[in-house]
Parts: sequence; structure tokens; C-alpha cells
Amino acid sequence: MQKENLYDTIIIGAGPAGLTAAIYLLRAGKKVLVLEKSTIGGGIASTPMIENYPGCISISGSQLADNMFEQMNQFGGELEVWEVKKIEELTEEEDDYMKSLWRVKTDGPNFYTRTIIVATGTKYRTLGLPNEENLIGHGISFCVTCDGAFYKGQKVAIVGGGNTAVTYALELSEICKEVIVIQNLSELTAEKVLTDKLLSKSNVEIVYNASVTKLIGDEELSAIKIVSGEDKEEREISVDGMFVSIGLIPSTDFLKDDVELNKFNYVDASEDCHTNLKGVFVAGDVRNKAHHQITTSTADGTVAALETIEFLKD
Repeated sequence: MQKENLYDTIIIGAGPAGLTAAIYLLRAGKKVLVLEKSTIGGGIASTPMIENYPGCISISGSQLADNMFEQMNQFGGELEVWEVKKIEELTEEEDDYMKSLWRVKTDGPNFYTRTIIVATGTKYRTLGLPNEENLIGHGISFCVTCDGAFYKGQKVAIVGGGNTAVTYALELSEICKEVIVIQNLSELTAEKVLTDKLLSKSNVEIVYNASVTKLIGDEELSAIKIVSGEDKEEREISVDGMFVSIGLIPSTDFLKDDVELNKFNYVDASEDCHTNLKGVFVAGDVRNKAHHQITTSTADGTVAALETIEFLKD
């Protein structure tokens, strides 16, 4: 390791949390490297339109991601496209320079840093159907808070029956003509108060013991096929959109042996974004928290950066 290859902070993930953290650190005069394995912007890059980000009345997710990256770039931030495989604290102590450093191992080169911010985010659990990836953002969505308003007065389906899915169905029932909830069990698993509210809605149909088997539409989703009941009755339903709400998968596989995770594999950290490892912070959707939004991610990025700056002072 050469001294010129040492960073003050390595940020793992180039989504809203990671890019926000980078901007703050760079403005504080720190040497920063962002490592991203796939897409700049993370999940927002595939969102066709964002209307709930302050200061942007309407902007595509890809444009917002590009703006964040350009802002980081103007402050001198570096970005490398590698997948992080492991983080490890250096044990060599030949001189003071080598103390309290971290090695970030990727599927390519290794990088060295004084601090780390994990901002790897989550990915939505998908149905695994043919053409699903192509229709995301073109009729298939995952977040009603983000995209629900685009379906005002239309017919939509929701896949899932837990708290999030039922909450989404309730929100959509207020603005959509018809909402069809597709649940793979014989009952909804959401809290009773939510379930009771949903069952009272006249424009909501719930199909139990059902699963989506086919997505219909080339450039835009136009219909879905489902099978339901013990006899596996097949049915085609015309829809304007479909929300998939069957869970999130945090990107934490490379942390499992080192960082404390909760039972759902989210990084277990409070609002100060500190992990159990000294000098390692977390930001964004990968952190265990109640709400997953762009604004909560950028807030985490801010806090993690400021805490990192304070840590570097010591």
C-alpha cells in the first residue's frame, strides 16, 4: 500500500445516501472514494418520475442520480466500479501510519481507508417472472409513496398481504378506481386494524391463495395472469399498473462476519449511523429503520458524513 492510495473515507454504494455522504466529506476537504458494483443512483435510477424530492417538482430518477453524481464529481470525488467482497481491519502496525486502517477487498483491487460508510441499500424482492425486469418503471412499481399518484382513477393490482402491502392498498383505494390485492395465503398477514379497514373498501378485491404467473405487455404492462384456489383456476386481469410488495433484500452479504445485523440482515445501527465497528458507519436503506425513502437516505448520508468527519478529527 502506498500513501497516495489511502483514502480518508471509502463509501460503498453510489445511491442517494452514498453520494450525499461523499458531497459532505469532499466539501470538508476529505479524500473520498465511492465504490459501486452496478448502477449510479441505486434504486432511484430505474424510477421514471420522482415528485416527492424537495426542490424537484418533477424529475426522472436517472436525472436526479446524474445530478447527484455530477455534484460529487465537481468536488473531486472518485468512483470505481467494483463489487466489495469484504472489509477487514489491518493488523499490521509497523508505524503510526498503518494503525487503525481498513482494507476494502473487491472483485478487483484492494483499497485502503481510515473510515468506511456502508450505503449499499436494498433491492426489492421480485416475482421472478419473464419480462419483469423490462416492465419495472413501465407498469410495475414497488413504492406507492413514490409512484401511486401516477395511477389516479385507474385499475391496479398489489401483490402481497403484509403490513406494507395492505397499507399501500389502502392508500391506492383512495385514488384508484379499482384495487386488486393478490395474496398467496388464505388470509392477509397484516395487522387486524389494517386488514379490517381494507375489507371495508368497496373498490378493493382480495384474491386469496393466488399467485401471478404471467405479465402481459411489451413496452407497458397491460394485464396479468393469476392462478388461485385449490383448483388453480387461471384468470387474466387487465390492469394499468401493479405494485409488488413481497419484501426487501438488504445488500449485506459481505458484512455478515463483521458488522452486527438484525434478524432481517439490515445493519443494526441507530440514528447516529454508527455500527459496532470503530470507524465504520452506515447510511440509507441498508440501515435498520422504519421508512425507506430518498429523503431518509440522503438524511442518513448527511449524518454518516458528519459523524465520520468528527471521527477523523480524533
